Amino acid sequence: MPEENDIQLRAEGRAKNTAVSPQDEERVRIYFLPNLLTAGNLACGFFALTWIFKYQTGEDFEPIKTAIRLILAAFAFDLFDGRLARLAHKESRFGREFDSLADIVSFGVAPAFLIYRIVLQEFESGWVVAAIYLVCGGIRLARFNVQSMRPGNTDGREFIGFPIPSAAALVVSVTMLIMWMVGHDRSLGNWRFVLPVLMLLLSGLMVSNVRYPTFKYIDWTLYRSVATFAVVVIVGLLLAMYLQITLAGLFVAYLLYGLMRPWVSKRWRREIESDEEGEDDSAEG
Repeated sequence: MPEENDIQLRAEGRAKNTAVSPQDEERVRIYFLPNLLTAGNLACGFFALTWIFKYQTGEDFEPIKTAIRLILAAFAFDLFDGRLARLAHKESRFGREFDSLADIVSFGVAPAFLIYRIVLQEFESGWVVAAIYLVCGGIRLARFNVQSMRPGNTDGREFIGFPIPSAAALVVSVTMLIMWMVGHDRSLGNWRFVLPVLMLLLSGLMVSNVRYPTFKYIDWTLYRSVATFAVVVIVGLLLAMYLQITLAGLFVAYLLYGLMRPWVSKRWRREIESDEEGEDDSAEG
């Protein structure tokens, strides 16, 4: 039939026009600014490793303190790259994969090696603790990538398992607090035993099904209670005055909040997490 032949020819023509050439498949386009921040995250992780290598047992902790500052800077880069991509609607699969590669260096390898150098190398099997943390962090990132590719599985308001950037920030902030407590001593004393236990706890939480709020969708322009405003101001002042104590306290509070979250009322959860859409909108996965 002539009409059927015309329809078939038009369909074949559209297929040719929409077909992706091999050159187009090989070309990968990236969104510049969000991935530039991710590159900053990766660079900070590498620089942190170089400073950890400079540390010698029995000497002062200055190289370790510099490494800690770099890991915290990597955390800041990681905090803003995804938010910038979402605000600009520039999220991409490339960005997600690049971010995971950066995270395993900055928040997996660097903290694990840091704790190994200052504590775990004293023990014959200390490397096992560092390796467990690193492997669990890698599993956490791989699981996140798989889950994020499932349509409708999550709306981005929850992490399943403790996020590895927060795990690294918690480890290094507690390390910084202990160094501040021992002052100018060149040994962490008995406080050093807190760090291996903390790393094992975080390893389990990273691969667990405990849900943590992402705080990705906080709108600072919305109305908030006076109490919420007062808490934010007080935390800001405490960070300025007592950085080591407040920073470690914030990350410990985040860890404990996820564990206690199932028993927190929905009203308080919406207030804490700034979730205007309510708890029913959270995806289960």
